[in-house]
Amino acid sequence: MGYRFDDLTAACQDDWRGYIEHAFVRRLGDATLEEGAFRHYLQQDYLFLIHFARAYALAAYKSRDLSELRHAFEGLKTILDVELGLHVDYCRGWGISEQDLARLPEARATLAYTRYVLDTGHRGDLLDLHVALAPCLIGYGEIAQWLNGRDTTVRGAANPYDAWIAMYESTAFQQAMADERAWLDARLAEVTPARFAELTAVFRDATRLEIDFWQMGLDQRL
Repeated sequence: MGYRFDDLTAACQDDWRGYIEHAFVRRLGDATLEEGAFRHYLQQDYLFLIHFARAYALAAYKSRDLSELRHAFEGLKTILDVELGLHVDYCRGWGISEQDLARLPEARATLAYTRYVLDTGHRGDLLDLHVALAPCLIGYGEIAQWLNGRDTTVRGAANPYDAWIAMYESTAFQQAMADERAWLDARLAEVTPARFAELTAVFRDATRLEIDFWQMGLDQRL
């Protein structure tokens, strides 16, 4: 029997739960997160999205057939034509202009995670790159599900971060997450135990860097 994405999270369970249930996420759901911390995270997430787009451009280069090339192109197009615009609009609602975003310095946590993803993609294959990106795409969808399953999560006007939760619980994002899981499941099913061990190391490192990204937002540090 082959491997699945769930086997990656099971192999990295402590780190995965530490990411999904991070204090930043808990306070966001409880409506107790300091607004300055959220603004800092939002600004750095804009920079992350730019590098996320670069990663999909790299995925296009790494593609071996037309199906993979189209998959990468659609991911790149979605980020450039949809996600970045939505993020800029959302930031504007928090008093952060597009000009402010253009002048941002990258935090060390942003540098570490984005360059790790790109380096992994350059030295590895397409599966390495997708596994390095998985904590972001799949993780955010799981975070929205986890927040909605908690009795203490505040929804609606009483939570200034409700719109953030709504973005990642949306049908469109949850479908994108499901599609990525299916893509990973199909390819992980074909790998050897030795190759799975390599991919587990990539996934663990990427998840730890996501934890650092949350902590960067919480600490409001560059």
